[in-house]
Amino acid sequence: MDLFSLNQKTAVVTGALGLIGKKHCEALALAGANVMVADVNAQKSAEFAQELGAQHMGIGIDVTNKASVTNALNEVIAKYGSVDILVNNAAINDMFENPALAKDLSAFENYPLEVFQKSLDVNITGVFLCSQVFGSVMAEQGSGSIINIASTYGMVGPDQTIYRNECGEQTFYKSAAYPVTKGAIINFTRFLAAYWGDKGVRVNTLSPGGVENGQNEFFIHNYSAKTLLGRMAKANDYQGALIFLASEASAYMTGANLVVDGGWTAI
Repeated sequence: MDLFSLNQKTAVVTGALGLIGKKHCEALALAGANVMVADVNAQKSAEFAQELGAQHMGIGIDVTNKASVTNALNEVIAKYGSVDILVNNAAINDMFENPALAKDLSAFENYPLEVFQKSLDVNITGVFLCSQVFGSVMAEQGSGSIINIASTYGMVGPDQTIYRNECGEQTFYKSAAYPVTKGAIINFTRFLAAYWGDKGVRVNTLSPGGVENGQNEFFIHNYSAKTLLGRMAKANDYQGALIFLASEASAYMTGANLVVDGGWTAI
């Protein structure tokens, strides 16, 4: 089991206060890593870090701003002396405040350019900047693991029928923004793996499926029916895969896309 140990390692998780982000942090802490909880809200990041344990730290970060990302690097180096693991988890997924307008606004013909651009900024530029800033330190020290969180929708097009309710009415469309950005992340992983392979920095993608989190019953039913396991994921279903990619258990793995989706993309 020493292969999975992260003792004496330091991990940075962006988007750490999200549903899966918190589970990433918990898993890394349980495996022995010092965890930097990095999210836009500095106070809540610090509070959650203390819940994990006194040795962990939280910080506010804007992944689209290089000065903010560099500040986070300086903070983690000052406290721990190194950075060994980066989990690029921060991302925007479509949310519309008014459900009555969700169908019209999410339709490709009407999808707002500014919303698309914001997704590009966070989901792609954010991963670029964090990888550049933290990964450069890993390359200098000759070791490190970068884990980019993508999605099944980075590999296949969205099935718009799962957003139809019991009456067959389309309630929402999955927009182009999320699949486009997550697809880009998968190939960005390959670029970084090739670029830093001789520096001892491993770069892999973790592609999760959808997590059940209080969605409408029709959606949960529709989604579950498309998976081989017949259910949506639980928030903690990705913890084992994350620790595998972060640890020496995956020492000969780089440039890969580890798909954990209940069989959604298998058929």
